[in-house]
Amino acid sequence: MTAKSGPTVPEGGTTGTPPTAHGPEGGTSGTPPTAHGPEGGASGAPHPHHGPEELCEPARRLYADALQQGGITAAEADRVPCLARLGLLRPDPHDPGRLLPVPAAAALTELLAPLTRDIHARVAASAALVEALTPLAPLTGPFDDPAVTVIQGKPAIQAAVAEAGKTARKRILTLHPGSKRPDVMLEQARQSAIEPLRRGVSMRHLYQHSARYNMNLKQYVDRLPQGDLQIRTLEQTAERMFVFDRSAYISISPERDVALCVTHPALVRYLAHVYDVLWAGATPFGEPLRTSSPDAPVTAVQRSIARLLAAGHVDDDIARRMGISVRTCRSHIARLMQTLGATSRTHLGALLIGSGIVEAHRRD
Repeated sequence: MTAKSGPTVPEGGTTGTPPTAHGPEGGTSGTPPTAHGPEGGASGAPHPHHGPEELCEPARRLYADALQQGGITAAEADRVPCLARLGLLRPDPHDPGRLLPVPAAAALTELLAPLTRDIHARVAASAALVEALTPLAPLTGPFDDPAVTVIQGKPAIQAAVAEAGKTARKRILTLHPGSKRPDVMLEQARQSAIEPLRRGVSMRHLYQHSARYNMNLKQYVDRLPQGDLQIRTLEQTAERMFVFDRSAYISISPERDVALCVTHPALVRYLAHVYDVLWAGATPFGEPLRTSSPDAPVTAVQRSIARLLAAGHVDDDIARRMGISVRTCRSHIARLMQTLGATSRTHLGALLIGSGIVEAHRRD
């Protein structure tokens, strides 16, 4: 059985040879022994195995005796070599067979000295490298990965997405969170969608269920040439995303004024796969949503809100996830409380768990 290896003492000290954890054991010359040599003194009693920076209980007791008696014999020190290894003993200049105790603070200072010198040397080297290389940064310019670029500003994002739509030949996949669809935005989207649909491009839109109640979206759908256009809705969705033949655009800011343009083929394929997974769980726009659970007198939206409430989400977060306003969200919560006879939000949480509403949703 070997002793555990402790932290490595950095090599290359500048001056002196301080005690290390890797010298020969058991000597009385002041060179600390290692924890990897034979461990057992003249008496033959085995020394407990431990790391080179640790003290065993026999060593603690013997060190206390050395302090009380003013020293110990070399034979006693041989039984616990970790005392000498950590510099807690030194030879008695007047008695070769005796060792004197070294104050713990003095031994610690001696052991830390090479580490301190090494740290100062490394910090100085780091500062020198920074000073030497920093002036070269303006010459090389910023490093940009051409496969992922940042687009800032809504006009720039809209222009980039529109241009990608003009060159698409196979697919256009869009993902839209929330329920608000201004007339101007939908008209721009309609104009951009007409030509690709006429070229035979497959186009799919994913919205949240709450968008079904937006009259502007219904008019947008009615005014588009059907072709290969498909629209579905789902309860919750990710941030806005567009996937084309060879590129994808992902919104990355709450205001949706910063986006990533992804052109790496593997990343574009992955995003298209994520879209397909969401699409498979969505409901076609022309099909009605199931409005109630067979075993609970609540709507599908209220069941979704109940599940999020039971998971500990607050009103603002629930509204964002559901794509509805906070006011509408709280109105649904109020109806849940009325339906279940809850007298408080805390009471509602307990009733949701006991009523089977949340469990019913998880089985769907």
